[in-house]
Amino acid sequence: MSGTLPEVLSNRYFVMRHGHSMANAAGIVISDPANGVTNYGLSDAGREQVAHSITRTDSLTAETRVFCSDFLRARETANMVCAALGSGCELCADERLRERFFGRYEGGDAAIYPEIWRLDREDPSHETGGVESALSVSHRVSALVNELEHEASGTVYLLVAHGDPLQILQAVFHGLDVGRHREIEHLETAEIRELHRIGPDTSDTTLQRRTTVAAR
Repeated sequence: MSGTLPEVLSNRYFVMRHGHSMANAAGIVISDPANGVTNYGLSDAGREQVAHSITRTDSLTAETRVFCSDFLRARETANMVCAALGSGCELCADERLRERFFGRYEGGDAAIYPEIWRLDREDPSHETGGVESALSVSHRVSALVNELEHEASGTVYLLVAHGDPLQILQAVFHGLDVGRHREIEHLETAEIRELHRIGPDTSDTTLQRRTTVAAR
């Protein structure tokens, strides 16, 4: 069973994928904390993307609480966001937002991703090649949101993380089988998106509505 959330949330949640990174530039998979926590930060293009994204949103303020993956590319992104929002912005790194672990594909060609996503659709519990399952990712990212729901009400949160964890979190918000996470419009690097809680419904029409709402 995938991670779950309350039907009604007490806080507002935004997500942001890290800016274009040195791993993106090299076209390789960097998912092991031993490699990603201290290396493969933002590229120059990524810093420009983050700066641009911050100027395009007025929903985040100095009162926003920012949680980020402890991978360097996510921390650098979050630090730029907090610097732009002001001194009152609170930042916390949380391992539950780490990149999905890709096992034996670490350091290899990022072209492997579509194959893993295809297998996710067939079986969200698969761990092919030592890959962390989509179900496992859903449990850890939803656990963070549930914890924040217990801690506060009326707070705006920004979660800065990686492509797969955020796609899977969106699936949880939308009540969608997490193996179908790639059916939701994917987050571009440095994109900021508000998440909306939508009840379970697997019809194609509803999925189109989910994607439209999520992309606003």
